[in-house]
Order: sequence, then C-alpha cells, then structure tokens
Amino acid sequence: MIVETLIGTHRILQLEPFAEGLSIAVSWPVIGWMVVGLLLGIVLGALPGIGSPVGMAIVLPLTLPLDATSAIILLASIYSGAMFGGSIAAILINAPGTESAAATTLDGYPMAKNGLAKNALAIATTASALNGFLAAIVLVLISPVLIGVVLAFGSPEYFLLAILGISLITIVTQGSIIKGLVAGALGFMISTIGTGILSPTPRFTFGQFGLYDGISFVAALIGMFAFAEMMKLAAQTRIAESDVELTGSIKKGVMTVFKYPKTTIKAGVIGMVIGMIPGSGATTSTFVAYAEEARSSAKDGFFGEGDPRGVIAPEGANNPTVSGSLVPTLSFGIPGSGSTAVLLGGLLMHGLQPGPTLFGDQLHITYALFISLFLGNIVIVLVGLSVIPYASRITELDTDVIIPVVVVLSFIGAYTLNQNWYDVGAVLVLGVLGFYMVRYNYSVIAFVLGIVLGPIAEENFFRSLQISGGSYDIFFDPVNRPLSFALSLATLLILIGPFLKPYLERVVDRA
Repeated sequence: MIVETLIGTHRILQLEPFAEGLSIAVSWPVIGWMVVGLLLGIVLGALPGIGSPVGMAIVLPLTLPLDATSAIILLASIYSGAMFGGSIAAILINAPGTESAAATTLDGYPMAKNGLAKNALAIATTASALNGFLAAIVLVLISPVLIGVVLAFGSPEYFLLAILGISLITIVTQGSIIKGLVAGALGFMISTIGTGILSPTPRFTFGQFGLYDGISFVAALIGMFAFAEMMKLAAQTRIAESDVELTGSIKKGVMTVFKYPKTTIKAGVIGMVIGMIPGSGATTSTFVAYAEEARSSAKDGFFGEGDPRGVIAPEGANNPTVSGSLVPTLSFGIPGSGSTAVLLGGLLMHGLQPGPTLFGDQLHITYALFISLFLGNIVIVLVGLSVIPYASRITELDTDVIIPVVVVLSFIGAYTLNQNWYDVGAVLVLGVLGFYMVRYNYSVIAFVLGIVLGPIAEENFFRSLQISGGSYDIFFDPVNRPLSFALSLATLLILIGPFLKPYLERVVDRA
C-alpha cells in the first residue's frame, strides 16, 4: 500500500522534475558539454583499440571541476557518440572501433568494397540516430514504472542485485564461469583495501598511510581500460594499414533506412530490451539484431555480401542499447558493460547514488540525462552526415601519437583524483593486470564491477544484517521478503545452471 501510494505520488509530480530536467539539458554550459562529449565519442569510437570505455575512463577524473549533471551528461554523450563512431572503422577498414560495431563489419565492409562506403556510413548514421531518438522517448515514458520498481528495493535486495549482476556478467561476457567469478572476486578483494566502511579499522594497508583511503575505483577504471588497451595497441603502427577510398551516395544511404522501416524498428526494440539486461551490452544486442534480420530476411537477403539491412540492424540496435543500459545502471547500480561501469564510477565520484535518490529528489538530473541523449542524436545526424567525406582520415592516425597522449593523460588524471601517488601506481599495476587478463580470457568487466560494486555490496550487506539482528534469513525469506528470495534463487540458478545443463540434457535424451 505504501509503495503504491509513493508510486502514485511520483506519477503526479514527475512533470515538475521533467520540466526542470529539460531546462537543465538545454542550458549553457550543459548543452556544450553534451556536444563536446558526442564529438569526442565519435572520434574515440572510430579508433580501433580506443572506444568508449577507454575514452570515458580518461575523461572521468578530468570531470572533477564540473558539476555532477554536466559531468554525467558528458560521459553519457561520449558513450553515445562512440556507439556511432565505432561503425566508421568497421565499414571502412573492417576493424570495428568498438566491440559493439563488430556486427557492422559483416555487411558494412563488403558494401565499402562494392563502392558503397558513403551509403553504408549514411545508413549507420541515420539508423543509429533515428532509433536513438525513439529509445530516449521510451526511456522518459517508462520512468514512472522504474520509480515504482526502485522503491520496492531495500538494502538486502541491493546487496543481492550486486551479486546477481556479477553472476550474469560472468556468463554473458566470457565463456568460463570460473574465470569470471575469480575476476569478480579479485575485484571485490581489492575494494576492501583501506579503512573499513562500517568500522575505522585499516584493512590490507600494510602500514602505508597512502592506502588508508583504499584504491580509487576511478584509478582502477583508467588502468584496466585505458592503460591496458594502450599496451595492446602498441603492437600496431597505424590504425589502418592502407589508405581508404570513399565512394557512393550519402542521400541514397539515408533513404535506404526509410525503405526498411520494419528492420529499423525491430532493431531498436531488440537493442533497448537487451540493453536493460545487466551484463548483456551493445555487443550482444547488435549481433542478436543482425542474426534476427538475417533469419527473417533470408529469402531475398544477401547477408555477408553487402546487404544494407545487415548495416541497419546492428546500427539501429546500438544507440537504443545505450538508453536501455541506463535502466539497470541508474536504477540499481548494476552496469551492463565497461562503458556503463565507467558511467557508474562517474555517478559515485560526483556523489550521485543510483537507486531511489536518482528517481526521487534527483529525478530532474535523471530526466536531464535522458533529454540530453535525445538531443544528442541531432548532433550525431549533423556531424555524422557532414564528416562522411572526411571519415577515412580518422583511421590514418599514428599509434606513436595516440599512445603517449593517452598514457600521460591517464597518469595525470589518476594523480589529480586525490593527489595520491598510490593511485598512479594503481593505474600502472592494474593496467598490466588488465592486459594479461584479456590475454588469458579473464573478464575485465567482472573485475571492474567487483571494485565498483564492492563497497555498495559490503555496505548493504552489513546494513541488512543490522536490520535482521544478524540473521541471514533476510536474504532467503519467501514470506516477508519475496523479492530477496527471488533474487537469491535467480543467482543460484544462474551459477549452477550451466553445470546442471549437461546432466539434464542426458536425462531428457534417455527419457
């Protein structure tokens, strides 16, 4: 009854924070940071090996002088811009700028080889921006429902959601569950370095005063994404090994998207729904959208040889995934990808707590973010279509220029966080660790989530025990806390499901 009353109250009052969010989103300098973020995201997304997580991790400490709203909109705009930017390298040189653009290479690159590079880039721009518009509108419309869902969660549910998020990501992002759990547990362990959250006792500081505040999760994000990626990129001399020729028609490319409305809308729905699932991310949504289009259009399709629907589907899914991924990130603090993990780090660094606060007293900030995503798609269309004739120049940058700039910015950014050299050391150590984790197929995202979610999980775990008087039944009580029970059950099924699956299949075969 109380929850229903609160939901009704928020439904009535949400127009006021929406109007306030709208005024913030179009005010100066917020709208200026949105444009800067989108432009930066498009360039970073177009550079294979850089992408949105690296770019956002580098920029994250530099947002300290900004107010919270400007900083979050800047980071989210980089994420959104990189989703489109990744398609440039995918289409022109068959090397996706971001993992989510990998599906675009399947038909985008063949279109470029067939002399339709401009068509493919225009399709990517139009499909990405058009569905980004629609997804942002849907995000605003469903926010009253999100408010009701968020209000139903307490400390036990938030703790269990953190565990569930890690469990889902270990399955979706990497093949080995054991390696995913090891990575997530290692991240949790590193988050315990420093003074305890609920007790003033130093943990794992080895007498070093500089470790009393723990390892900054922002420094960890910079190390795992930016520094580690630069180590990988050091093996290359140029982004593109040869010059790229641009041919085709931008106008025909734009019209092609409207020629296939069903494909476009379907890709947007797939992208948004999958984006809402913690641990899925844009890579999953774009490949699912591509596979579904290839299946449903198999009769007249020529997928893999330059079918324009093979570009519309993944590009129409990527930007809605950004909107969808904000749902678990803002509602429960459960990011679904490296980019949203960095965005979550930005929220926490600027004092914004995911959950009821962002959908209560700070709802105007949430609406400002949603509206900025909507407006950002206008910039994507304008910039995307105007830079197509010059897009190939981005891929001609020399890694000897990129790597030193990124490494220096990483160290400066880490030091400016707390003027603590231990944060700089953390970038170096965790960067090397991240490089070898990727090489040996350990989930970097699960590790980062362990660091980011560790303090949140720890705080809610002990708070839950205080509520229950020390009883662990609060996590498994189907009568008084059915949501906690459902989350515990879901986590258990996710973890043991893959091990039980072969046994169950053998039982079914025998039957």
